[in-house]
Amino acid sequence: MQRRDLLKMLAAAAPLAGGAGRLMAAPAAEGAKLLVVFLRGAYDCANLLVPISGAAGDFYRASRPGIAVPRPGEANGALALDADWGLHPALASSVMPLFQKKQAAFIPFAGTDDLTRSHFETQDSIELGQALDRRRDYRSGFLNRLAGVLGAGPLTAVSPIAFTDQLPISLRGDAQAANMALGNVGRQGIDARQSQVIESMYRGTALAQPVAEGFAVRDEVLRAVKAEMDAASRNAMTAKGFELVAQRMARLMQERFDLGFVDVGGWDTHVGQGAGTGYLANRFEELGRGLAGFADAMGESAWRDTVVVVISEFGRTFRENGNKGTDHGHGTVYWVLGGGLDAQAGGRVVGEQLALTQPAALFQNRDHPVLNEYRAVFAGLFARMYGLSPAQLDHVFGGVSAKDLRLV
Repeated sequence: MQRRDLLKMLAAAAPLAGGAGRLMAAPAAEGAKLLVVFLRGAYDCANLLVPISGAAGDFYRASRPGIAVPRPGEANGALALDADWGLHPALASSVMPLFQKKQAAFIPFAGTDDLTRSHFETQDSIELGQALDRRRDYRSGFLNRLAGVLGAGPLTAVSPIAFTDQLPISLRGDAQAANMALGNVGRQGIDARQSQVIESMYRGTALAQPVAEGFAVRDEVLRAVKAEMDAASRNAMTAKGFELVAQRMARLMQERFDLGFVDVGGWDTHVGQGAGTGYLANRFEELGRGLAGFADAMGESAWRDTVVVVISEFGRTFRENGNKGTDHGHGTVYWVLGGGLDAQAGGRVVGEQLALTQPAALFQNRDHPVLNEYRAVFAGLFARMYGLSPAQLDHVFGGVSAKDLRLV
């Protein structure tokens, strides 16, 4: 019996204390891996997934005279995905090929019902994954609760990690989770001598083992990254940018981790965001290269068992503002990528949709409405990926009804 198989048996037998009583931990689907990419700053989804048909396309261009992505076939024009939607041209060589291979899908009109339009409030709300009408518990993020249901811990098969400087809210909670910003691997906040001092402080206490395990995970990640960086220098690969970081993430998730989280900033485009080219187009191009690099570095076999979900706190106003940018909005577009997407979802725009052909179709006469609530969408995905029961889904997203978009 392989060690991983033994650990999965132990994970399946381990009890989890949940709010609705004691739930048996669900073993993760064989080899299943999940990466959540959070675009902080609320990216402009209307210039990612572009309305191209009839009245919807006309209303889009009239609402954005200075920043609308041109029609398919025009210079720097949208890439037609179907009769209604086009993709930003900056993703032509990265995400579009995945879409054509049915390894990418888009969910428009997605997001939270939170109406604060505050970056920080809404980011917290999404990472917590808790019902809006209940008191917030900042000690419990939705990915940590998922890890708990799957049986995360030192003797189980599920290992969560955040590729961030600090542990994000989404991974706070009882389940053990590591965090490390791979872009800063050359600058350790705590050196070997300081690590020994800290471990000696906790020796003989109840925290001794968790502290030792934390440093062990850090050392393991650093060794893996150093080996990759050495190889990169021989092959003239750059050490900068999201593309390289994404490849590092893929190698670590391929070998060591099952649940991942990373955030990418630079999406708050109030001024001069551009259209088919410009600031936002450059951000899309960088992100797309990173996602394609992640898929490639995972390898064909692991990529078939991997799902990447790209989210943001909210969308932006449908109309451009006076500075050729966009302001804080409501509904957004989620991206779902993976080598094992269901044939009915891969290569499609999925979920409940609405033709935006006039101001009355907008939410509060300004934004994309939310028709695919994010907790319901994630619950439907988790049910398919991991075979979670209704009780286990309720532990992750209390009180939500799963929305099955048949993503996998």
